[in-house]
Amino acid sequence: MSRLASGVVLVTAQEPPLDATDPHAPGGEDVGMTATAFLSVSLDPPLVMVSVREGSRMDDLLDEQPLWAVSVLSENQRHVAGRFAMKGRISDRLLFADLPHIRGEASGAPLMEGALATLECRTEQRVTAGDHTLVIGRVLTATAPHADGGPLAYFRGRYRRLD
Repeated sequence: MSRLASGVVLVTAQEPPLDATDPHAPGGEDVGMTATAFLSVSLDPPLVMVSVREGSRMDDLLDEQPLWAVSVLSENQRHVAGRFAMKGRISDRLLFADLPHIRGEASGAPLMEGALATLECRTEQRVTAGDHTLVIGRVLTATAPHADGGPLAYFRGRYRRLD
């Protein structure tokens, strides 16, 4: 499958607050994950799907948090993809700290500035498939900001530009 080129996205979600009944409780942390298994499922209704490793932090979070977001990364955002793909990485809070992003109005999740497109989704269905969970989301918002360059691609184990 390393010979199948794919686009690269950053999937993000915000953990719910520790105590939703306490207005002074700290808010939940932002979580991000680089994904290359992301695709459009349906135009009517608008559905997309992302594959996440079963038992991963993102899988656990999306099991309890139905709202999430996707930033379709541009060729100039290879550093973003690499950051959120690292195993044994530092806190996601620190990974987001110096990355320009805005909060999605529907999901509250970070959306990367400079992305080719951004989507906010609500989980419709979760399907176990081997060692992964396929998360199907209804698109709530979609934007295509004016970003420079082409898409970031993943092919034969490396991030690449389309030439």
